[in-house]
Amino acid sequence: MKLYSYWRSTTSFRVRAVLNLKGLDFDYAPVDLLAGDQRSRTYATLNPGKSVPTLVLDDGTALTQSLAIIDYLDAVHPVPPMLPADPLARSRVLSVALAVATDIHPVNNLRVLARLGKAFVANDADRRNWMHHWMAEGFDQLVALLPSGTGFAFGGKTPDLADVCITAQLYNARRWGVQLGRWPRLAEIEAACLALPAIAAAHPEQQCDATREACT
Repeated sequence: MKLYSYWRSTTSFRVRAVLNLKGLDFDYAPVDLLAGDQRSRTYATLNPGKSVPTLVLDDGTALTQSLAIIDYLDAVHPVPPMLPADPLARSRVLSVALAVATDIHPVNNLRVLARLGKAFVANDADRRNWMHHWMAEGFDQLVALLPSGTGFAFGGKTPDLADVCITAQLYNARRWGVQLGRWPRLAEIEAACLALPAIAAAHPEQQCDATREACT
């Protein structure tokens, strides 16, 4: 398999983490979003959304959208599971994962920030305030959706989809200077996840394109 990824992309972080947790080998293909690689004709053929990640399977099939990719991986490689088998528990985990993937992330991604600057003359401080506002609202929602407890989000022995999504989003929060003291439960989940070598290896700073080295 080949994963088209950008090191700072939180959606790519999610998929890298799941691939590693499941012990799956993959080739890493960097897509430099700042350079506009995602808009090339070749890449747009693979991913019409011109975004990352894209996972190309051994037979050449291209999968897009991080949660859809993870759903496929979970169906084909079910251990460890990213979603519980029990329908109610599954719905609760999905509600947290989707709060990150559909409420927080979409208004915090690179192309939205670029549009704010170009169309609405938002400066750096404006963009930072925008990011902080929507992440704070989203984090309040996450905490309200999570059960009380310690360790992973829903008390499992291994991380699930909610844990992976929260950990990736907190990377972005730290990058933008969001003070996380108001959400200690989220920081605890992040710490539990990053203590696992599989997720630590998926961290943005550990990727070959983080330092612009050649990815082989």
